[in-house]
Amino acid sequence: MPLLWLRVSVLFYAVGLLYALAAVSRPCAWLSRVVVPCVGIGMIFHFVSLAETAMTTGHLSLTLMSIHDSESLLAFLILAVFMLVYARYRTTSPGIFMFPLAFLLVFASALAQQPVIFASRLMRSGWIGVHVAMIFTGYAALLLSFASSILYLVQERSLKSKSPAPDGVLSRLPALQVIDDIGYKSLLLGFPFMTFGLIAGSVVAEANFGPHYFYDPKIILSLLMWAVYMVLLYTRWSSGWRGRRAAYLATFAFLAAVGAWAANYFSAVHRFVAP
Repeated sequence: MPLLWLRVSVLFYAVGLLYALAAVSRPCAWLSRVVVPCVGIGMIFHFVSLAETAMTTGHLSLTLMSIHDSESLLAFLILAVFMLVYARYRTTSPGIFMFPLAFLLVFASALAQQPVIFASRLMRSGWIGVHVAMIFTGYAALLLSFASSILYLVQERSLKSKSPAPDGVLSRLPALQVIDDIGYKSLLLGFPFMTFGLIAGSVVAEANFGPHYFYDPKIILSLLMWAVYMVLLYTRWSSGWRGRRAAYLATFAFLAAVGAWAANYFSAVHRFVAP
Protein backbone atom coordinates (compact mmCIF):
# COMPACT_ATOMS: atom_id res chain seq x y z
CA MET A 1 0.00 0.00 0.00
CA PRO A 2 2.74 2.59 0.68
CA LEU A 3 4.00 2.09 -2.86
CA LEU A 4 0.47 2.51 -4.24
CA TRP A 5 -0.02 5.84 -2.45
CA LEU A 6 3.38 6.97 -3.65
CA ARG A 7 2.47 6.21 -7.25
CA VAL A 8 -0.82 8.07 -6.86
CA SER A 9 1.12 11.10 -5.65
CA VAL A 10 3.27 10.91 -8.79
CA LEU A 11 0.15 11.52 -10.89
CA PHE A 12 -0.64 14.73 -9.02
CA TYR A 13 2.99 15.86 -9.05
CA ALA A 14 2.94 15.47 -12.82
CA VAL A 15 0.75 18.59 -12.91
CA GLY A 16 3.61 20.49 -11.30
CA LEU A 17 5.98 19.15 -13.94
CA LEU A 18 3.62 20.30 -16.70
CA TYR A 19 3.37 23.71 -15.07
CA ALA A 20 7.16 24.06 -15.01
CA LEU A 21 7.46 23.04 -18.64
CA ALA A 22 4.72 25.43 -19.70
CA ALA A 23 6.14 28.29 -17.65
CA VAL A 24 9.29 28.54 -19.77
CA SER A 25 7.37 28.73 -23.03
CA ARG A 26 4.00 30.48 -22.74
CA PRO A 27 1.47 31.25 -19.99
CA CYS A 28 -1.06 28.55 -19.17
CA ALA A 29 -3.83 30.02 -17.04
CA TRP A 30 -5.57 26.80 -16.03
CA LEU A 31 -2.31 25.15 -14.95
CA SER A 32 -1.46 28.16 -12.80
CA ARG A 33 -4.82 27.84 -11.06
CA VAL A 34 -4.71 24.10 -10.36
CA VAL A 35 -1.02 23.41 -9.80
CA VAL A 36 -0.92 24.26 -6.08
CA PRO A 37 -4.11 22.29 -5.18
CA CYS A 38 -2.90 19.30 -7.21
CA VAL A 39 0.53 19.33 -5.60
CA GLY A 40 -1.13 19.67 -2.20
CA ILE A 41 -3.31 16.59 -2.82
CA GLY A 42 -0.25 14.72 -4.01
CA MET A 43 1.53 15.61 -0.78
CA ILE A 44 -1.32 14.09 1.22
CA PHE A 45 -0.93 10.75 -0.57
CA HIS A 46 2.83 11.09 -0.28
CA PHE A 47 2.63 11.66 3.47
CA VAL A 48 0.37 8.62 3.85
CA SER A 49 2.97 6.56 1.97
CA LEU A 50 5.78 7.75 4.23
CA ALA A 51 3.71 7.19 7.38
CA GLU A 52 2.68 3.65 6.35
CA THR A 53 6.26 2.79 5.53
CA ALA A 54 7.37 3.97 8.97
CA MET A 55 4.59 1.96 10.63
CA THR A 56 5.45 -1.14 8.61
CA THR A 57 9.13 -1.07 9.53
CA GLY A 58 8.60 0.22 13.05
CA HIS A 59 11.50 2.64 12.73
CA LEU A 60 11.44 6.39 12.27
CA SER A 61 14.80 6.10 10.54
CA LEU A 62 13.08 4.62 7.48
CA THR A 63 14.59 7.26 5.24
CA LEU A 64 18.01 5.60 5.22
CA MET A 65 16.72 2.14 4.39
CA SER A 66 17.55 2.75 0.74
CA ILE A 67 18.45 5.59 -1.55
CA HIS A 68 14.89 5.48 -2.89
CA ASP A 69 13.33 6.13 0.52
CA SER A 70 15.73 9.03 0.91
CA GLU A 71 14.64 10.44 -2.43
CA SER A 72 11.00 10.17 -1.43
CA LEU A 73 11.47 12.02 1.85
CA LEU A 74 13.62 14.70 0.25
CA ALA A 75 10.97 15.33 -2.41
CA PHE A 76 8.28 15.67 0.26
CA LEU A 77 10.34 18.20 2.22
CA ILE A 78 11.13 20.18 -0.94
CA LEU A 79 7.41 20.57 -1.61
CA ALA A 80 6.69 21.33 2.06
CA VAL A 81 9.17 24.22 1.94
CA PHE A 82 7.62 25.42 -1.30
CA MET A 83 4.15 25.41 0.30
CA LEU A 84 5.43 27.54 3.18
CA VAL A 85 6.77 30.08 0.72
CA TYR A 86 3.57 30.03 -1.31
CA ALA A 87 1.51 30.64 1.83
CA ARG A 88 3.62 33.73 2.59
CA TYR A 89 4.27 35.23 -0.86
CA ARG A 90 1.55 33.74 -3.08
CA THR A 91 3.96 33.07 -5.92
CA THR A 92 4.51 29.78 -7.73
CA SER A 93 7.70 30.96 -9.47
CA PRO A 94 10.13 28.81 -7.41
CA GLY A 95 8.06 25.80 -8.45
CA ILE A 96 9.59 26.09 -11.92
CA PHE A 97 12.67 24.46 -10.38
CA MET A 98 11.21 22.61 -7.40
CA PHE A 99 8.28 20.82 -9.06
CA PRO A 100 10.35 18.95 -11.69
CA LEU A 101 12.96 17.87 -9.16
CA ALA A 102 10.34 16.63 -6.70
CA PHE A 103 8.54 14.77 -9.49
CA LEU A 104 11.72 13.05 -10.68
CA LEU A 105 12.71 12.04 -7.13
CA VAL A 106 9.28 10.56 -6.37
CA PHE A 107 9.01 8.94 -9.80
CA ALA A 108 12.38 7.22 -9.34
CA SER A 109 11.41 6.14 -5.83
CA ALA A 110 8.03 4.78 -6.96
CA LEU A 111 9.61 2.68 -9.71
CA ALA A 112 12.59 1.32 -7.85
CA GLN A 113 11.43 0.56 -4.30
CA GLN A 114 12.35 -2.89 -3.02
CA PRO A 115 11.88 -4.74 0.28
CA VAL A 116 14.10 -3.41 3.04
CA ILE A 117 17.06 -5.45 4.24
CA PHE A 118 18.66 -4.09 7.39
CA ALA A 119 22.44 -4.18 7.23
CA SER A 120 23.28 -2.14 10.31
CA ARG A 121 22.01 -1.72 13.84
CA LEU A 122 22.52 2.01 13.38
CA MET A 123 19.19 2.07 11.60
CA ARG A 124 17.53 1.49 14.97
CA SER A 125 19.00 4.67 16.43
CA GLY A 126 16.56 7.52 16.91
CA TRP A 127 19.39 9.93 16.18
CA ILE A 128 19.46 8.70 12.59
CA GLY A 129 15.85 9.75 12.01
CA VAL A 130 16.54 13.19 13.52
CA HIS A 131 19.73 13.55 11.48
CA VAL A 132 18.10 12.70 8.15
CA ALA A 133 14.94 14.76 8.64
CA MET A 134 16.88 17.87 9.64
CA ILE A 135 19.55 17.56 6.96
CA PHE A 136 16.94 17.06 4.26
CA THR A 137 14.98 20.07 5.47
CA GLY A 138 18.18 22.08 5.15
CA TYR A 139 18.66 20.71 1.62
CA ALA A 140 15.11 21.71 0.69
CA ALA A 141 15.60 25.25 1.98
CA LEU A 142 18.91 25.53 0.15
CA LEU A 143 17.23 24.41 -3.07
CA LEU A 144 14.64 27.14 -2.63
CA SER A 145 17.40 29.70 -2.11
CA PHE A 146 19.11 28.46 -5.28
CA ALA A 147 15.86 28.70 -7.25
CA SER A 148 15.34 32.23 -5.98
CA SER A 149 18.89 33.12 -7.01
CA ILE A 150 18.32 31.95 -10.58
CA LEU A 151 15.01 33.82 -10.76
CA TYR A 152 16.68 36.96 -9.39
CA LEU A 153 19.42 36.89 -12.01
CA VAL A 154 16.90 36.29 -14.79
CA GLN A 155 14.63 39.10 -13.62
CA GLU A 156 17.54 41.50 -13.12
CA ARG A 157 18.86 40.84 -16.60
CA SER A 158 15.42 41.40 -18.08
CA LEU A 159 15.00 44.72 -16.28
CA LYS A 160 18.46 45.96 -17.25
CA SER A 161 17.89 45.11 -20.89
CA LYS A 162 14.80 47.37 -20.82
CA SER A 163 13.06 45.03 -23.22
CA PRO A 164 9.49 43.82 -22.71
CA ALA A 165 9.28 40.48 -20.93
CA PRO A 166 8.27 37.73 -23.36
CA ASP A 167 5.39 35.41 -22.66
CA GLY A 168 6.51 32.75 -20.24
CA VAL A 169 8.37 32.74 -16.98
CA LEU A 170 9.56 36.37 -17.10
CA SER A 171 6.06 37.69 -17.42
CA ARG A 172 5.06 36.23 -14.04
CA LEU A 173 8.11 36.76 -11.86
CA PRO A 174 7.62 38.81 -8.68
CA ALA A 175 9.63 41.96 -7.95
CA LEU A 176 13.36 41.69 -7.32
CA GLN A 177 12.91 42.59 -3.65
CA VAL A 178 10.40 39.77 -3.19
CA ILE A 179 12.66 37.22 -4.90
CA ASP A 180 15.62 38.34 -2.79
CA ASP A 181 13.53 38.11 0.38
CA ILE A 182 12.41 34.58 -0.48
CA GLY A 183 16.02 33.51 -0.91
CA TYR A 184 17.06 35.12 2.36
CA LYS A 185 14.18 33.73 4.40
CA SER A 186 14.76 30.24 3.03
CA LEU A 187 18.37 30.41 4.23
CA LEU A 188 17.23 31.47 7.69
CA LEU A 189 14.81 28.56 7.74
CA GLY A 190 17.28 25.94 6.61
CA PHE A 191 20.44 26.81 8.53
CA PRO A 192 19.28 25.67 12.00
CA PHE A 193 18.02 22.39 10.54
CA MET A 194 21.30 21.83 8.72
CA THR A 195 23.33 22.62 11.83
CA PHE A 196 21.40 20.40 14.25
CA GLY A 197 21.23 17.67 11.62
CA LEU A 198 25.01 17.61 11.37
CA ILE A 199 25.29 17.55 15.16
CA ALA A 200 22.89 14.59 15.41
CA GLY A 201 24.81 12.72 12.72
CA SER A 202 28.11 13.45 14.48
CA VAL A 203 26.78 11.97 17.73
CA VAL A 204 25.99 8.67 16.00
CA ALA A 205 29.19 8.61 13.94
CA GLU A 206 31.45 9.38 16.90
CA ALA A 207 29.83 6.69 19.02
CA ASN A 208 30.03 3.99 16.35
CA PHE A 209 33.05 4.84 14.20
CA GLY A 210 35.27 6.95 16.42
CA PRO A 211 37.25 9.97 15.17
CA HIS A 212 38.03 8.27 11.85
CA TYR A 213 34.56 9.10 10.57
CA PHE A 214 35.83 12.65 9.92
CA TYR A 215 37.87 11.42 6.96
CA ASP A 216 34.83 10.05 5.14
CA PRO A 217 34.21 12.04 1.90
CA LYS A 218 30.55 12.52 2.79
CA ILE A 219 31.47 14.10 6.13
CA ILE A 220 34.10 16.37 4.59
CA LEU A 221 31.77 17.64 1.87
CA SER A 222 28.92 18.10 4.36
CA LEU A 223 31.12 20.26 6.57
CA LEU A 224 32.22 22.24 3.53
CA MET A 225 28.59 22.77 2.57
CA TRP A 226 27.77 23.95 6.10
CA ALA A 227 30.74 26.36 6.04
CA VAL A 228 29.59 27.87 2.74
CA TYR A 229 26.07 28.11 4.14
CA MET A 230 27.37 29.97 7.20
CA VAL A 231 29.47 32.33 5.06
CA LEU A 232 26.41 33.07 2.94
CA LEU A 233 24.35 34.02 5.96
CA TYR A 234 27.21 36.00 7.52
CA THR A 235 27.74 38.09 4.40
CA ARG A 236 24.04 38.95 4.31
CA TRP A 237 23.93 39.81 8.00
CA SER A 238 27.14 41.78 8.41
CA SER A 239 28.10 42.99 4.95
CA GLY A 240 24.62 43.52 3.57
CA TRP A 241 25.23 41.31 0.55
CA ARG A 242 22.06 41.16 -1.46
CA GLY A 243 21.03 40.76 -5.04
CA ARG A 244 23.58 39.47 -7.54
CA ARG A 245 26.42 38.69 -5.12
CA ALA A 246 24.12 36.83 -2.75
CA ALA A 247 22.63 34.94 -5.71
CA TYR A 248 26.04 33.75 -6.89
CA LEU A 249 27.04 32.63 -3.39
CA ALA A 250 23.72 30.81 -2.91
CA THR A 251 24.33 28.99 -6.19
CA PHE A 252 27.77 27.90 -4.96
CA ALA A 253 26.24 26.70 -1.67
CA PHE A 254 23.70 24.65 -3.61
CA LEU A 255 26.44 23.06 -5.73
CA ALA A 256 28.26 22.16 -2.51
CA ALA A 257 25.05 20.51 -1.28
CA VAL A 258 24.79 18.51 -4.52
CA GLY A 259 28.37 17.36 -4.01
CA ALA A 260 27.59 16.30 -0.44
CA TRP A 261 24.53 14.37 -1.61
CA ALA A 262 26.49 12.63 -4.39
CA ALA A 263 29.10 11.56 -1.83
CA ASN A 264 26.56 9.09 -0.41
CA TYR A 265 27.59 6.72 -3.19
CA PHE A 266 31.22 6.75 -2.00
CA SER A 267 30.66 6.93 1.74
CA ALA A 268 31.38 4.05 4.09
CA VAL A 269 29.77 5.80 7.07
CA HIS A 270 26.43 6.31 5.28
CA ARG A 271 26.12 2.84 3.75
CA PHE A 272 23.78 1.44 6.41
CA VAL A 273 21.71 -0.97 4.39
CA ALA A 274 22.23 -3.66 1.85
CA PRO A 275 21.95 -2.42 -1.73
